[in-house]
Parts: sequence; structure tokens; C-alpha cells
Amino acid sequence: MTQIAVLTPDPADPSYAGQWPGVLERLSQALAKAGVTVRPTPWTDHVTDAGDLAAFPLILPVVAWGYHRDHERWMAACRTWIQAGLPFANPASVLSWNSDKAYLARLADKGVPIPATIWSEAVDDAVMAAAFAETGASQLVVKPTVSGGAWRTLRLSPGEALTDPPVGRAMIQPYLPAIETEGETSLLFFGERFSHAVRKRPVNGDFRIQVQFGGLYEPIEPPAEAMALAERVLAAIDEPLLYARIDMTRDGERWVLMEAELIEPDFYLAYAPDGGAAFARAVRERLG
Repeated sequence: MTQIAVLTPDPADPSYAGQWPGVLERLSQALAKAGVTVRPTPWTDHVTDAGDLAAFPLILPVVAWGYHRDHERWMAACRTWIQAGLPFANPASVLSWNSDKAYLARLADKGVPIPATIWSEAVDDAVMAAAFAETGASQLVVKPTVSGGAWRTLRLSPGEALTDPPVGRAMIQPYLPAIETEGETSLLFFGERFSHAVRKRPVNGDFRIQVQFGGLYEPIEPPAEAMALAERVLAAIDEPLLYARIDMTRDGERWVLMEAELIEPDFYLAYAPDGGAAFARAVRERLG
């Protein structure tokens, strides 16, 4: 058996204490069938000194939830890992840029369709009023560019006051009604090969599709247009990815990228036909 490291949340952050052990167990079970065992270790233990990670042939950050709550330390850790040349999958350079959703603008510059987006250094009522005037939207969604799990993400109507708004740089987008009807579609890729797809829809009256808000999930066969967009996104990234979750929805008639999750995405293995064998195979192949 080959042992690899899996980064887990900061023990001082109670937000995920009851959730990540179960996720790690499901990943461990899939990897064990490929002859791989895992050693969990908090990412916060390796911010300035990566020596304890050097002995592992592969390091997966796939349970490193909570980095958005301590982004400066996450970026410092990424610099440490890059300098040490550690065998991260995905690469530590990807873990750095993918932690700030400003990467969507760079992908858009490469021709990847994303929702119309206003990027703002800060958000207040005046900024939102100007955004409504500029877009003419009946509803807007605003969220921090460094975020996760709909953290500090708001849906607002014109004149509605901000409550617990994003702090720092934010992104503002017209609300896409397809989220309520068709939902958001996630395509999972392991070793740059498609594995499975899941549709996620919010409960009635909400717009957040995460499970903690009651999101409803189901496995699907992705439409050809969705698959084409996912492949276009991966081609635009052009970096060696062991895993990727490409989230998208419809904006009218076109499919648009919502996020490319390359750090610690939920793989939705419960909906994978093979239960995670494709992920384990990609890990085994990366180990050589």
C-alpha cells in the first residue's frame, strides 16, 4: 500500500468538524481499492514549513475546507508549497489562483462564457444601486471573490439593503432564473477524463444549491453543450489537473461557467456509477 497525504481543515475552525471525517472516509475507501492509504493532516500545520509533507509521494488538498476564512495564510502556504516543489495534485500554483474567483475574468478573456459580472473592490448600498442601474436586472447576486459554500452570498432586489455584506473584493452578477428551474450542473473529471455529472437545485424560495441549505441533487447525463463547455474550460486552464469539478448553468440559451472547482470540491461520489473508482485510478496513475 502506498500512503499519501490529504489536507484537512484547520482544527481551530469548528465549521467543518462534523463533516470532513465522513468525506475523508468515503475517499479513503475508494483509494484503498487501488492500493492507496491516506494520512490526514491539517493544511494549517504546513504554512511556513513543508518539511513534514516532503516524504509523501502525493499530496491531495481535497478536504482543505475553510481556506476562504483565512485566505492570507492560505496564500502563504501555497507559496511555501510551490517553493518546496512538493508533489501536489492539483499543483500548488493552481491552489493559489483558484482560491480567488477573479480567475473567472481570466478564463473569460480566453473565450470561456461566464455570466455578466461586475468586479468591485468593495460593496455597499451605493455600489449595488449603481449595479442595478447598469445591468437593469430585477435581482442581483453579490458574493466575495474569495468564498465557499455560499458564504456571505446575497440575492438582492432594487432598493434592498445589504445585510452582512461581503468584505473586500466582490463580484456582482444578475440572478439567473435557470438556477431555480434547471439548477446548476456539475461535471466531474478525474485524470482529465469525464467521470459523472450531477444536477443541483435549490429548495423552493431559495437560490443556494448547497446541501446545507437543503439543495436537491440528482445524477444526470450531461447535455452535449454542457460537456463542450467543460472541455473548453479545461483546455483554457491548460495545467495538469488530477481532478476538476466544472459548475455551470444556463443564461438564456447559452451555457455559462459558474466556477471551476480545483481545490477541495465535493466529488459527489454517491452519484458516481463506479463509486469513486475513476478518482482512485487517476491517483494511482499519478503515482506511477
